[in-house]
Amino acid sequence: MIESANGDARILLNNLEDLAGQNKKITKSAIERSRVVKTLKYDKAGEEHYNIISALHKSMRDSDPDAAVYWLLRMLDAGEDPLYIARRLVRFASEDIGIADPHALLVAVAAYDACHYLGLPECDVHLVQTAVHLSLAPKSNACYKAARLARADIKKFGNLDVPRHLRNAPTRLMREWGYGKGYKYAHDFEDAKVGQEHLPSKLRGRRYYFPTDRGLEKRVKR
Repeated sequence: MIESANGDARILLNNLEDLAGQNKKITKSAIERSRVVKTLKYDKAGEEHYNIISALHKSMRDSDPDAAVYWLLRMLDAGEDPLYIARRLVRFASEDIGIADPHALLVAVAAYDACHYLGLPECDVHLVQTAVHLSLAPKSNACYKAARLARADIKKFGNLDVPRHLRNAPTRLMREWGYGKGYKYAHDFEDAKVGQEHLPSKLRGRRYYFPTDRGLEKRVKR
């Protein structure tokens, strides 16, 4: 009974009261038949919620599928909304995997859809499959870091002008102002690659995306 209460005297007293109301005599078998032995330490708005989702995230990041499955099911069996878990898996697929395995995001979004369509208890296997996939996938935080670096420059420099050669020129006046002048159409060049500046002049040469040497990012040349 003490173990089932997870150190909370209020839960222990409530459990005792429930058992006393259901049984003339509290016995080991009565406790085992009751729901109190299934109580898991979990608070959707408290510390344990964040502790366990952190453990799930870090287990997948460290490529440990067994731990990922354990923490995921701990959350589910404690009553967590499967869509919340699915959303965290979607986030993880881009934050910690990205282009190293582009399919990871597709798998995570598909798991969210499956949880939405089926709900519990059937959708548990979709979440487990996705957690295992994300755990085993090559890891990269290059997209996550790119977003942070670019956002830092946006915050620092504000609304920098779009280079004129990248602007559309639907009117004659805009063409006279040089909008679109000198723009190179990528499909007219070999491999559709063209050497022209795409960033504001103040950010010329700035880089945000630094691919890793893992997974699909091995093929990315910068």
